[in-house]
Amino acid sequence: MRVLVVEDEHRLAENIVAALREVGLAVDHAADGEAGSYLAEQGMYDAIVLDLMLPGKSGQRILRDLRRTKHHTPVLILTAQEGKESVVELLNAGADDYLSKPFDLGELLARVKALIRRAKGVSTSVLKVSDVELNTVQQTVHRRSQPIDLSPTEYRILEYLIHRPRAIVSKQELLEHLYDFDWEHHSNVIEAHISNLRRKLNIPETEPLIETLRHRGYRLREESLAR
Repeated sequence: MRVLVVEDEHRLAENIVAALREVGLAVDHAADGEAGSYLAEQGMYDAIVLDLMLPGKSGQRILRDLRRTKHHTPVLILTAQEGKESVVELLNAGADDYLSKPFDLGELLARVKALIRRAKGVSTSVLKVSDVELNTVQQTVHRRSQPIDLSPTEYRILEYLIHRPRAIVSKQELLEHLYDFDWEHHSNVIEAHISNLRRKLNIPETEPLIETLRHRGYRLREESLAR
């Protein structure tokens, strides 16, 4: 999953970005409202952490422009403003959640992950497909109760596919949602990670959990979704 942080306080932004990356999220950072607005409108993010008081363009205006142009990315507002009226105004303008400064980073992480889950129609932190169980809090994967040791990227690919259970997910979509702008990748990186993921999840004499659709992308095998 990929998150955009729009925050002009340098130290705070550094701490937020580091904390989000620590839990396996790809993160881009914008230090002013104009850059933040441009990135937010690209539509590649699974959640946006948006400060209100920004140089160039305010957080309120970014939020309103996003909703006016039908961008539905979940937005968590960071605000130093106090009072019920401002909170009501933010929520009515399309914010999905808010945190008042100063805040606990652990709470911010929990709220961002909850926003991403809700946006994808999931209410629990434990995701299941077939006999595979993925715990998004502990970042662990088990198949038939046996632990599967995945690399961080393999884990993120599996989590993304489980969040899109019947969709064909293209290589480009995976690149856009799993990596930030600073990451330099090779052209076959997704294929390599998918191959490793299949091997680690493999059970002899069963079909691979993830199927490849030539020139289209990847999808969880339909029979694995049947309950």
